[in-house]
Amino acid sequence: MNRELHIVGFQVGRETYGVPITSLHEIVRVPEITAVPDAPDYLEGVINLRGKIVSVMDLRKRFGDKQAKLKKQNRILVVEHSGKLAGLIVDSASEVLKIAGEDIEAPPAAFQEGGLNCVTGLGKVKDRLIVLLDMTRLLAPENLLQEKAAAEEKGGKPEAKAVAAR
Repeated sequence: MNRELHIVGFQVGRETYGVPITSLHEIVRVPEITAVPDAPDYLEGVINLRGKIVSVMDLRKRFGDKQAKLKKQNRILVVEHSGKLAGLIVDSASEVLKIAGEDIEAPPAAFQEGGLNCVTGLGKVKDRLIVLLDMTRLLAPENLLQEKAAAEEKGGKPEAKAVAAR
């Protein structure tokens, strides 16, 4: 299999991630976000994108950075998933990359065991690795609900802990 994969590369923290360019709808600056009650901490809320309501997930928080603050260079990748639009807050959107099929490796088994089943592979581009994400797994409602339930089992709602810590 010698096909080329076209991805949009973006930064979250120090890492570069990629999603198939076919799933990208557009990249926008971060507008005013309306909060949604009872949402997991990484679900920032919703935005109005030219008359369409789009839910917005902060990938920095989704990947474990609980202290993530919005900065001017943050962007929202608007992706299409199951016929609906979803927004992903990232540190910056960097580039469109072409990765040859032979330069993509399956993710290590530890990724699957650690609950990172949204990683479909690792792309090798020059001297760096691009973590390839599966939008279906990243945005699937059942995955998000399982994570919320697991977080609550570990010690109550995260919001309650944050208030108690103040």
